[in-house]
Amino acid sequence: MTQPDPRRDRAALRAAAPPLDSRIDSRIAPAGSSSHEVYRAASRLRRGETVLLGDPPLVLINAEAATEPGLAAFLAEAAAAPVLLMAAARAASLLERALEPPARLLSLTVPPRWLTPASLRSLADPTAVQLEAEQIGAALAERPPPPEAEAALALAKLGRLLPAVLAAPARSTEPGLSPADILAYPGRTAAALTQVATARVPLEDAPDATIVAFRAPGTGVEHLAIVIGQPAGHDAPLVRVHSECFTGDLLGSLRCDCGPQLRGAIRRVAQEGAGVVLYLSQEGRGIGLVNKLRAYTLQDRGLDTFDANGELGWGADERNYLAAATMLEQLGIRRLRLLTNNPDKVAALIACGLDVAGRESHVIAANGVNDRYLAAKAERFGHWRE
Repeated sequence: MTQPDPRRDRAALRAAAPPLDSRIDSRIAPAGSSSHEVYRAASRLRRGETVLLGDPPLVLINAEAATEPGLAAFLAEAAAAPVLLMAAARAASLLERALEPPARLLSLTVPPRWLTPASLRSLADPTAVQLEAEQIGAALAERPPPPEAEAALALAKLGRLLPAVLAAPARSTEPGLSPADILAYPGRTAAALTQVATARVPLEDAPDATIVAFRAPGTGVEHLAIVIGQPAGHDAPLVRVHSECFTGDLLGSLRCDCGPQLRGAIRRVAQEGAGVVLYLSQEGRGIGLVNKLRAYTLQDRGLDTFDANGELGWGADERNYLAAATMLEQLGIRRLRLLTNNPDKVAALIACGLDVAGRESHVIAANGVNDRYLAAKAERFGHWRE
């Protein structure tokens, strides 16, 4: 088997993510009514309902979440045969061939007999019961994607759904949601974070801890900062940027190193006397808990953490660190030492305008279960081993 090239993999990861400079520029565009409309549209997709996108509009429905009534409404609104918009990695798996040249997404025709909730979910979700009795790839044909395709998949991702969306020109002439507003949503909401609650919460390893909650207007996402001591009074306090992990942080899962990293970070910062541990609502490197569980299923079938995300149609790492930069600035911290093994975190915070004065290692030993996972983080994501 050909060994993966970590340099190529990391280059592909960065190419699939929004440019860091665009995340910074989005600070000047505050979240407002447009962000609220994007949030509502993502919620509609989660409920299996239709959404109008663009002008002239496309009608959309998510392939994973489509219901019988929602699909009936979609077909009634469609003015032409629909196409299935998918991330290129998932489409390539269905077509059973490599894509030449490489693409970010594909637009595929779907036979009418597969326009059912069960069949659409089978096309979108590699962990679902798969279609049988014929070659799927032979029944799917590529078509040029509509200009709104990237925004359509981005909207599905905002709803933490698999990025597979059925789309067709709409009979309606009413303009739909702006694609630009969807693509700007992560940056706008991260830049608009504000403190909404603060409470002293003594912790087992950090008695002098305060938790500060942040929220962006018009969204349901909340991030937390665990502030220990008085870090704003220090030249370069120690900071850990930690993405939530329900299975590791709360349940003690052995599949990852997240729980020990979180508790170890709190201890390290407490030993320093002052610092911050950010707890970001970016489960599963930004793909959400449900999709992380799907990725675990694919890992049990032989894929590593990098390829499992791709098979689901997600990027290997979908996180956005502008939220972390916004929170730290509001806490009065612009210069810091970062507790991390991830070079992309260092680069992202610097790109967001923070002064990273140094990097502190945060290596957790393998436990016999997560050995392959930790090796993949080093070999395919380029994480430092010390």
